[in-house]
Amino acid sequence: MDNAALLNAIIENAIDGIITISQRGVVESINPSACKLFGYVPDEVIGHNISMLMPQPDKARHDTYIERYQHTGHAHIIGIGREVTGLRKDGSVFPFRLAVSEVAVSGRKIYTGFIHDLSRAKEAEDRLKEHAARLEELVEERTSSLKETVQALEFAKEEVSVSLEKEKELNQLKSRFVSMASHEFRTPLSAIQLSAVLIEKYAQQAESSNIKKHVTKIKAGVNNLTSILNDFLSLEKLEAGKTHAVSSTFDVLKFGEEITEEMQLVAKQDQNIIYQHTGTGNTVTLDRSLLKNCVVNLIGNAIKYSGENTFIEFNTELSASEFTITVKDNGIGIPPEDQKHLFEAFFRAHNTGNIPGTGLGLNIVTRHVALMDGQIHFKSAVNQGTSFVLTFPLSS
Repeated sequence: MDNAALLNAIIENAIDGIITISQRGVVESINPSACKLFGYVPDEVIGHNISMLMPQPDKARHDTYIERYQHTGHAHIIGIGREVTGLRKDGSVFPFRLAVSEVAVSGRKIYTGFIHDLSRAKEAEDRLKEHAARLEELVEERTSSLKETVQALEFAKEEVSVSLEKEKELNQLKSRFVSMASHEFRTPLSAIQLSAVLIEKYAQQAESSNIKKHVTKIKAGVNNLTSILNDFLSLEKLEAGKTHAVSSTFDVLKFGEEITEEMQLVAKQDQNIIYQHTGTGNTVTLDRSLLKNCVVNLIGNAIKYSGENTFIEFNTELSASEFTITVKDNGIGIPPEDQKHLFEAFFRAHNTGNIPGTGLGLNIVTRHVALMDGQIHFKSAVNQGTSFVLTFPLSS
């Protein structure tokens, strides 16, 4: 194959369009790819001015571009290349990359244009721009939504702040009410208790069983109401963070005997509280008041939930590393399904029936024990009694 045939084969099969024009801008040759791009057959283009393939304003100015280059040597496209727009036979336009080179052949100059279609690239670019615009819209929407969310959060924050302030005011009101109610209840209760004692004393000479019976009921009612008030006061102080453990050193044996004597006075008929202390010493350093509250509460429960003619065991044990208190009864016990809720405020087991109580006692006990770095454990079975064990570590 000679060089001319090879060159012709390359031009005819080139992917890009190739067009040659004369110095006057007349088309001398056009390859199949260029014909396909512009929608013409070769005979419709060859011999015509190249401007037929250009839309306005390039169509009217093209010959001026060539003349200016030939006179000034200042290239507008030749030897440079740029993106231009082509005009198809059907009147539609399309973008392409045009590179023009100047060639000297047989003593004259011709210009060869290489045309690379940019339609697909432009479509992809347009889609990318649309996608970017859509993303910008989404970002603006999300930003607007985020601003609304932030505003809603700020509004909610203000509402929460107002709610917290109101809750604080309610807590203060509740605290004042509990203190006031406690004071106002205690005064008449004390008077009732004193009157009951005096009635009992004056009625001894009459030896009336009915008088004694009702006096006992009055005293029991006063004790129950006093216990309820004490529970509410203790809970209020705990909730307000006003209760703190203040340790002091005291004699355990005297402590246990004192509580036993006090609780024996409120025990049921023929109920006996048996106190025993074991260990190598008698003194501990704990908050005596909180500890007494815990023990009185546990023994009080043992009295309430045990029948007459029963024993309540109250033991203290002091070792080198810990102090242990055990309160054991043989009363109604705690159902297994209720045991996991036992230390919750206002919870009462299902088998308590009409036995009075607030459901606060054990909740207060466990919180007081925690304030003294102690632990509370229990074992119980229905109708077989309950045993509570408090343990407190001792510092070296």
